[in-house]
Amino acid sequence: MTTNRSRLVTQIITAQIAPPLLSSALYDVGADGVPRILPSVGGITLNVRVGDSAFAFEADHAEPAVSARHPDDKINAAFCTLACIGNVATVASGEAKGERGVVTGKHGGIEHVMIDFPERVMERMQIGDAINVRATGVGLALDDAGDVKVFNCDPDLLDKLGIERHGARFSVPVARIVPARVMGSGLGRQTVARGDYDIQCSDDATVREFGLDELRLGDIVAVTDADNSFGRVYRSGAVTIAVVSHGMSHIAGHGPGVTTLLTSASGALEPHADPRANLATILGLR
Repeated sequence: MTTNRSRLVTQIITAQIAPPLLSSALYDVGADGVPRILPSVGGITLNVRVGDSAFAFEADHAEPAVSARHPDDKINAAFCTLACIGNVATVASGEAKGERGVVTGKHGGIEHVMIDFPERVMERMQIGDAINVRATGVGLALDDAGDVKVFNCDPDLLDKLGIERHGARFSVPVARIVPARVMGSGLGRQTVARGDYDIQCSDDATVREFGLDELRLGDIVAVTDADNSFGRVYRSGAVTIAVVSHGMSHIAGHGPGVTTLLTSASGALEPHADPRANLATILGLR
């Protein structure tokens, strides 16, 4: 495959490690009617990283490793858009200054970017430390790819995804296939380039049928009958390739979140099963 990567802009963008946040109501009532108080978004989460199960922790929307945002909402919108999965991040202040990590996901609504660092590095970090991201990837496109569009993807990561081109079709390794009927929070929003949308896991029969309880943070997945070309919509035959960016949730309409990497309204993306299709393996993070 060839791309326009030589024409992409590369910028240094900066944000800060975001503090952990909880619902102002304290208790969140799940789709099962049970009220819970659980750790949620933000912070430096030492024991949750890409490669771990999206269901392994007593948490709600857990964001792996380090969550970053800029305190100015307008600047943060640019930060969340320009940072791409696979971008290199460097700690710019504090005791861990100079250490490097990798962008692994985006979380809409709260508007966080998740960045993976080894635990030994996270132990030396604190809330408010500055992180620089070497941002490149916005505007990335495959040459002569028809309606296939690329979002949120560092060009080096695109090269490592193992995509094979067969004429007008693209074969993509994925860890799991997800039906569009279970996609929830974020559906319909035009935030494909800076956020995510959630896989609802409240229907036990569908969870069993598609093995959704085996999803891992960092998994590359295919959402079938989902077109993310101009916002997130249901479209029969379309395919979207995404990465699992945050963990499960009990709240109605929510669940593990996925950040879009590629989409095709015509279904030119053909997923095939590969258990190695996870950022931890693809980028050598674990």
